[in-house]
Amino acid sequence: MRFIDTHCHFDFPPFTGHEEESLSRAAQAGVEKIIVPAVDATRFALVLQLAHQYAPLYAALGLHPIVIQQHSDAALEQLEQHLRQRPTKLVAIGEIGLDLYMDDPQFDRQQYFLDAQLRLARKYDLPVILHSRRTHDKLAQHLRRIEVPRRGVVHGFAGSVQQAQAFIAAGYAIGVGGTITYPRASKTRNTIAQLPLEALLLETDAPDMPLNGFQGQPNRPEQAVKVWQTLCELRQEAPEEIAATLTSNSEKLFQLR
Repeated sequence: MRFIDTHCHFDFPPFTGHEEESLSRAAQAGVEKIIVPAVDATRFALVLQLAHQYAPLYAALGLHPIVIQQHSDAALEQLEQHLRQRPTKLVAIGEIGLDLYMDDPQFDRQQYFLDAQLRLARKYDLPVILHSRRTHDKLAQHLRRIEVPRRGVVHGFAGSVQQAQAFIAAGYAIGVGGTITYPRASKTRNTIAQLPLEALLLETDAPDMPLNGFQGQPNRPEQAVKVWQTLCELRQEAPEEIAATLTSNSEKLFQLR
């Protein structure tokens, strides 16, 4: 079976300097493709270079709300310069979004940069990779106001069934990651079990979001297989169907060649 990790920060340790070994481990597990979202403008060149150098890697460029203080209008211009050039393996704008979990969120600035990047996604016909913590309803408002034709994915989703269904109704996919491997995450597990399989994508958020049993260790793209195994325990479809549909969903959304 083939898998795609639609969200891995491969431009950070422990992958830095160990790229070939890390990709070999992923491939041995069946993870054939990996999307690498940037978090700020200083990472754009590195993420693009990794995607150019390694066949399994694909790039997404974006300004992450968690480092809102680092972003500027110059960073937006730098993002658009890359979008104009349209590198072959640039498949999305991300990671972008909203976050009310951190201290001093500077929420007005977050919304300004989100809207600017949604407009770029519309202008350059790319999907978006969306971050949302304690902001699902706010994020949905922004997506209604600024329509992105290629839509995208709400990654690492941990909201309610109703919130997930609202994103799906708007055409967005839901990213399924390691949270579902924790038995105590009953709300997320129940939500993911109920959603249409055609709306789900597989992800790790590596090296963040370690799976249950791996706390304190860096997460890795091959762990996407364990996320899939947990998903198979939660859902009614056959494991082969789940794997094939997740991969097909990812290839369609990001137009992976």
